[in-house]
Amino acid sequence: EGEGAGEKETSSPSTACTGIMASSHYNTDAGLEIKTRSVEQTLIPLVTQITTLINHKEKPKKSEKTLRAIQRVGQAVSLAVGRFVTVGEAIANENEELKEEMYFACQEARKAGECIAQMTDVGAFDQPESDTRATVYTDKTGMIRAARLLLSSVTKVLVLADRVVIKQIINSRSKVLATLEHLEKVSSFQEFVQIFSQFGNEMVEFAHLTGDRQNDLKDEKKKARMAAARAILEKCTMMLLTASKTCLRHPDCESARINKGGVFHRMRLALDQVIEIVTDSRQNGDNEIHPNSIYADIKEFKMKVEGLRDNLHGISKDNLVTMLELILEHTEDFTDSAYTSHEHRECILELSRQAKLELEHLVTVWKQAQCLKAKEATEDMELAIIKTQQCMSELRRELQNTAVESAADLLRCYTEHVVLKALKVSGVEANLEALAECTCKLSEHKEQLTETSRLLRHVSGTKPLEITCFHAEETFQVIGPQIISAAQTLALHPSSKIAKENLDVFCEAWESQLNDMSILLKEINDVFEGRRGEKRAYLSLPRPGKHTANLKTVKAVKLDAEEQAKIAKLGLELRLHTSDVDAETERWEDQDNEILRQAQSMSSMAYSMYLFTRGEGLLKTTQDLFHQADIFAEEGLRFHASLNSLSDQLQEDEKAALMMETERFPTLCQQLQLTSKTPVHGKAATFAKVDTSIQETKSVMTVLMKILSLCYKLLKKCKVDQTFMDSPHSWRGNQLQTVANGESLDGKNTDTFGVKSLERHMANLTFLESK
Repeated sequence: EGEGAGEKETSSPSTACTGIMASSHYNTDAGLEIKTRSVEQTLIPLVTQITTLINHKEKPKKSEKTLRAIQRVGQAVSLAVGRFVTVGEAIANENEELKEEMYFACQEARKAGECIAQMTDVGAFDQPESDTRATVYTDKTGMIRAARLLLSSVTKVLVLADRVVIKQIINSRSKVLATLEHLEKVSSFQEFVQIFSQFGNEMVEFAHLTGDRQNDLKDEKKKARMAAARAILEKCTMMLLTASKTCLRHPDCESARINKGGVFHRMRLALDQVIEIVTDSRQNGDNEIHPNSIYADIKEFKMKVEGLRDNLHGISKDNLVTMLELILEHTEDFTDSAYTSHEHRECILELSRQAKLELEHLVTVWKQAQCLKAKEATEDMELAIIKTQQCMSELRRELQNTAVESAADLLRCYTEHVVLKALKVSGVEANLEALAECTCKLSEHKEQLTETSRLLRHVSGTKPLEITCFHAEETFQVIGPQIISAAQTLALHPSSKIAKENLDVFCEAWESQLNDMSILLKEINDVFEGRRGEKRAYLSLPRPGKHTANLKTVKAVKLDAEEQAKIAKLGLELRLHTSDVDAETERWEDQDNEILRQAQSMSSMAYSMYLFTRGEGLLKTTQDLFHQADIFAEEGLRFHASLNSLSDQLQEDEKAALMMETERFPTLCQQLQLTSKTPVHGKAATFAKVDTSIQETKSVMTVLMKILSLCYKLLKKCKVDQTFMDSPHSWRGNQLQTVANGESLDGKNTDTFGVKSLERHMANLTFLESK
């Protein structure tokens, strides 16, 4: 690790710091990737301290206070690394296969930590100028090299420690799999009860380990796949119990054997999937199991079209035509479906034809622009781009409406579970004719639900939701036949209590999946309507039964393509402001802070207004936009009131700085409120009001960003001033208490030696912030 890191270093301190933090993975070692949040969060305090050292101001004269502050930071880093390395070496002793790598990484970390302590030693600054001893001031390159080596080696230790967690999951899965094989082969109730008890304990342990891993994963797709696999294992555990008992009670029943075999097979596949996720391997090939969705394809197509504004040669015409053809080919899943209504089918076909025409027109004006040797899109081309994108948005919206309405209709139809109830009755009554009829109906329902899940996957909007849709499709496909085999077993043995219980369990699994599908439907709608799947909602958006009385009295007006073209640049500027505010809010440690939550709410509302300028999102008409602007301004005034409460806790100079930054804010919010409530008549006046509303919202967001940045600094300063006085003693005391309690080095309990134990030692660095 860290070889050559800074051999020819000539960068400035800020550049060096940027180099350290350039990757979100802190990937300072080739092939060293951080895949879990716990490892990443553990590194943050260390990065903060190193950044402090590298970015200190190089003043010709250093005050005693500055020198002491730098020394404290250097010593804190060195001491924490020393404790950290001790735990790392203990992990190495417990895990022979990691021993060599771990020891080497620990040695590198210790060496770098000691080097940083030496370079920040206050005694070195008292030496005469002729003294050649290197310090943080005289050898900035050396400090950067030591910092990079420290980050590289600490990251290596953390990633190796993470392998211990992966090893625990693999070992736990091996135990579960071995017991599963024993369960499948047992032939007596007594033996089954004994082994199933052991199996239950092993599954609980496996569930805890995989649950922690799922929450810790950074990759949202892996999280979704892990959630799906764990859901299968959870539901199949009860199915395995009743299916196995039924097979033991009726050993000669073929349908019981089929039912039981299906459960064991599905559990093995889920166990394999968990291992694929935690080890980053694919046992059945390297190809992605899920093809691209229409949502993703349309999004990519629109991005390529958007790119033509600035670069007329960024993509070939043939590539754009091919992309559209692929999208329209996928729409056949909707138009060929027997469950798509005639109206939706005709609308999809018409929009598909319109998309072809719009692209043909775009290609024509595109060629003309190239003939004129234009460097960027002409006015005709701008209008063609807007119309093409608008058409694709309408197509996507129609496909989403088709899939969602189909799913909602099915869920309403199946609320009473009429077929499942009839199936149970026919089984208990041993009515084979009625059972055959119910079986046909359930098979039809299964086909409807699997096809609807496929259509939902196309419009789900995010990769995790696509994976959840795929899981729903697979679940209906598998559980349908299992319910039928369980019902057939009951019909053959109508007096069997265990056969009846088994059918009940499979029916409950079906009902549970229908409930999951209704939740999935809501999440897809949230993404499609511009809420981006976030926990916080747009506070001002109309809800069923709310605001409707007022909205009905106003004529709904939409922007046409030309107006959208005019407002597009302004909308994009607003989007950039929301991104800046979102990035600023992510820095805050206290995510429950009232000021922060109000700022996040305002950013979400501004984002919905940006979506309106693109003809997307939940705001459909100009009246929706004006209503949103009014609520946005109200939230801004509440935000300002919260700032007044904060100012009461500040010192006079800090309070003055905050008041100076915020004095224009309420005026801007009140002006936006006035604009949103001022009635206008006519198309030109309405568009002018839209333009003014977006402009004023942008102005509010500009000031909001400055206020948030100042608040962050003020709150952090308050916290640092407090912790700098109080924390060192308690911090050291806590460390001593930990050792006294025997938590650190002697234990034989492998749970002690994981990433979490390492986190404790690095997290304590937070008491020393930048001075």
